[in-house]
Amino acid sequence: MSGSDRRVVLRRAAIVSLLVALTGAVLGLAFAGSTTHLAAGIRIAGVDVGGMTPRAATARLEARWEELDHVPIRFTIGDQSWRLSASQLGVRPNWRAAVDSVRRQGGGFAPLRGFRRLDLRFFGTDVAPPTQVYDTALTYVLDKVSREVDSKHREASLALRGLQPVVVPGRAGRVVDRSAAAATLVRALASLERQPVELPVRIDTPRVKANDLTVVAAEVKTALSAPVRLTLAGTKFTIRPRRIATLLELPDNGRRDLRIGGRGADAWFGKLAQHVDHPPVDATWAITSHGIHVVPDRPGYSLDVPKSANVLLHAVLVTDPSLRQGALVAQTTHAERTTREAQALQIRGLVSSYETFYGGDPNRVHNVQLVAHLVDGHVIAPGTTFSFNDATGARTADKGFRVAPVIINGELKTGLGGGVCQVSTTVFNAAYEAGLPITSRTNHALYISHYPQGRDATVNYPDTDLKFVNDTGHWLLLRTWVGSSSLTVALYGTPLHRRVVSDTRPLVETAAAPVTQTVDPSLAAGARVVDDSGEPARSTSVRRRVFDARGKLLYDTVFYSSYRAEPEVVRVGPKPPPVKPKPKPKPATTTTTTGKTQTTPTTTQP
Repeated sequence: MSGSDRRVVLRRAAIVSLLVALTGAVLGLAFAGSTTHLAAGIRIAGVDVGGMTPRAATARLEARWEELDHVPIRFTIGDQSWRLSASQLGVRPNWRAAVDSVRRQGGGFAPLRGFRRLDLRFFGTDVAPPTQVYDTALTYVLDKVSREVDSKHREASLALRGLQPVVVPGRAGRVVDRSAAAATLVRALASLERQPVELPVRIDTPRVKANDLTVVAAEVKTALSAPVRLTLAGTKFTIRPRRIATLLELPDNGRRDLRIGGRGADAWFGKLAQHVDHPPVDATWAITSHGIHVVPDRPGYSLDVPKSANVLLHAVLVTDPSLRQGALVAQTTHAERTTREAQALQIRGLVSSYETFYGGDPNRVHNVQLVAHLVDGHVIAPGTTFSFNDATGARTADKGFRVAPVIINGELKTGLGGGVCQVSTTVFNAAYEAGLPITSRTNHALYISHYPQGRDATVNYPDTDLKFVNDTGHWLLLRTWVGSSSLTVALYGTPLHRRVVSDTRPLVETAAAPVTQTVDPSLAAGARVVDDSGEPARSTSVRRRVFDARGKLLYDTVFYSSYRAEPEVVRVGPKPPPVKPKPKPKPATTTTTTGKTQTTPTTTQP
């Protein structure tokens, strides 16, 4: 093609393009329509609003909605149905936003707008309005529908009829597709139609089918085909098929395997463990008239149930009757304090001991015995502090403590744990006689005569404690012995032969006993009865000096004690009424008659 011919072709192509563009522009202008009206072919929620102004379209939609807001729609699933209205679920379409959306679809510059509206005219569009819904109400409705509709699937499983395994077929279920159902509910209630609507469901299929259990059924037959012989710690015993049947956990709830388990197995292994298990015993110390020596520890023994169940399962799956046997597994458990560890503590002899005597009601005696048991056997490491409260913990009814006489706020009352201070006082004096540093000690609020003067120690969990430090450089063992009327606390370890010298100041009165006086109408006037003589406030102190074996002074400590007064309780008779003064007699009247003188007294009426 020559150059002149090419120019002719290009010129003609340009003319055709220009004609097409002009034709499109004319066509776009022809269908552009008015910007104040919606394009033809537009529907909102199924209502034709084409050619209407946005305001008119909004008004028409809102008017129609007002008519249908409380009109229910029948929602169905199979033969079941539920009637629900938009107002019940708080469904509120935004009609103004929907109109504004379709207005923008048919908008733009005139030629472009014409093409858009031409597309809407021929193909149409139906817009769903943006919608609000009350989520709580929607969830409530879905829950209600699900409860009435849902039927969960049933997995295929095995059951026993006698000793024969039977396959129980599975079953498909039906459940509401909640996500799709929620969208369907809102969309239907936000529309301007009130025709019945089917809610979506889905089939809930089982994972395990009957054919999946063929192999397991064969295993169950094998398991119940003959007895099994087991051994445990040299003991042999036989489990027969009917017992084996109670120990099997058959496939169920989607499982496809055979196990040893379930309530029957738990009960059987639990009963077996009662005869097998015994806890380890720590090494301890025996104290005799010949001295002190270590009692060796004893290891424990416990049935390993998971491993034993696995042994049993392997045994029951053996087909040859002569080979159906297994050894159950038990584990040895070791003591926390072994014999070697106890020997390494070098607890060789008595360091100190102290005895106190007690009496009182049975509850108090019980509490003394109980708390003495709690502190008995405590081993105190070198350089550490022994805390009475840490050793005993809280004194609670759960631990067995009973209500007995106890000093509360300076008054003798009854309370939980009365009698504990008998033990704390005895422990204090054992540490005192051992020459150990005592870092926390509090005397009783009231003076108690049967305790050593100035050497009592009260405790109250958790704030008032008795503490002392093991400064001997060796381990100490605290032991207690409770008799019918006395308590002994002893400390054993490596004797250091310390010498303790005590100087006790006299018990002096610091204040007289206050008098509490009450009137007793049953007493004669002026009578006085003393129910309790009371006790004065007192104080004392004990100086303790501790010397080592060479005579060097280690500690020089004074323990001060102050005791409150106890009131004298007196009952008195009522006071006699005040004596009224006698009235003075009036002078007598004298009447003189012939030869006689007569005196007439004056009488006063009350």
